[in-house]
Amino acid sequence: MELRYEYRTGIGTDIHRLMPDLVLKLGGIEVPFDRGLLAVSDGDVALHALIDALLGAAGMGDIGTVYPDTDPRWRGADSRALLLGVKEKIEAEKWEVVNVDLTIHAEQPKLAPYKGQMKRAIAGLLDIDFAHVNVKAKTEEGLGPVGQGEAMAATAAVLLRRRIKGLF
Repeated sequence: MELRYEYRTGIGTDIHRLMPDLVLKLGGIEVPFDRGLLAVSDGDVALHALIDALLGAAGMGDIGTVYPDTDPRWRGADSRALLLGVKEKIEAEKWEVVNVDLTIHAEQPKLAPYKGQMKRAIAGLLDIDFAHVNVKAKTEEGLGPVGQGEAMAATAAVLLRRRIKGLF
């Protein structure tokens, strides 16, 4: 019997408003800034987009299905814990993460100094090789709420695989 793999891709997006007096969490780390992201949880748009991409690839819904914003258990939740919960769900279905590609859309602060830390955090949370995580940062050139500095957004793409057995 030969082992083969089934592959699936997923894409996730998220956006949150920037507000004063909140801690900015992005990609599983704290980033020094004068504002943070308003959300039911800690507002980490990067991890939220990643969660949606993982759930989508595994055919398991979206972040709002798994962690509804109407449930008080998720108020102030650490997005790293939410990601670990989703990792457990997809692993229960025998999926493993092959790679992650993440883009964060923000005018400020400059994120280049933090991309390596985010990659390490995400690789550690997903238990995958650092080289299999890519983090990019883009500005919106002054356009829309992100470009005006009112919000931040993120887009994530993932590739999952699982072994399938069969006579091929």
